[in-house]
Amino acid sequence: MSSFAADFLGASVQPSANHGERKDGRKPDMILLHYTGMGTAEGALDWLCRDESQVSSHYFVFEDGRVIQLVPEERRAWHAGKSAWHNEVDINSLSIGIEIANAGHPGGLPDFPDAQIEAVIELCRDCGHRWAISPERVLGHSDVAPVRKVDPGEKFPWSRLAAAGVGHWVEPTPISGGRFFQKGDLGQPIEALQSMLSLYGYNTEITGEFSTELKGDVEAFQRHFRQERVDGIADFSTIDTLHRLLSALPRFS
Repeated sequence: MSSFAADFLGASVQPSANHGERKDGRKPDMILLHYTGMGTAEGALDWLCRDESQVSSHYFVFEDGRVIQLVPEERRAWHAGKSAWHNEVDINSLSIGIEIANAGHPGGLPDFPDAQIEAVIELCRDCGHRWAISPERVLGHSDVAPVRKVDPGEKFPWSRLAAAGVGHWVEPTPISGGRFFQKGDLGQPIEALQSMLSLYGYNTEITGEFSTELKGDVEAFQRHFRQERVDGIADFSTIDTLHRLLSALPRFS
C-alpha cells in the first residue's frame, strides 16, 4: 500500500498491506486495545507490516510514546481475529485497533511507561471524538475474545485512562469474604451472572451452568475491571463491580 495522510495528527505513517473494506459500509464505533506480546517493539511493528503475517492494526504505540499509523481508519485492519461483542462477530469492521508495544504475559507483564500511556490516552481521545465512540466501547482484546486472548492484561491502567476521559470504569468493589460462584455451580444465580455479563456486552451464553466458558468470561471481566485478583471466581467484589458498571451505563441509568 502506498503512503497516506495520517488520521491522527500526532502519528507518523508506516503503511501495512494487511487491510480491506469495512463490511456493509460500517464505520468504527469501538476502540480495541492490544499489547504486542513480543520481545521488541521493532519486531512487532515489522510483523504487522509484513504481507505474510496477515495481521495489522490501525496504530502502533512505542514505549516512548511515538505513534505510527499503519492502516487508514476508514479501512478494516486485521487485529481482532475471532471475537464478539453485543452479538456482533466482525469486530474488525467495527473497530479501530491500537497495538501497544509491551512484552505482555510472555515477557512477565512489564509496566506500561508513562509516556506510552499518555500517548494512548491522546490517541483514544482523538479517535473517540472524531468517530463519536462511547466510553463503554473502549475495550481490551481479552474482552472480545476471552480465553483466546489476555491482552492488554491485568496491569494495563484502565483507571488512569478513565480518569482522563477514556473508557468506562467504576472503582472495583474491595475483595472480601462471603458467597462466591465457581466452575461447576448451577442454578438461577449463575443465570443472573451470565445475564449481566451478556447485557454488558460479553458473548456469554445463558445456561445456568458455571462452565469453562463462563470462567473465561469472568476472568476477562476481572482482567479489565477488577484487576487485583484474576481467578475466574465470581465473588461479591466481581459481581458488585459488574452490577455497578451496568447501572452506570446511559441505557440503564
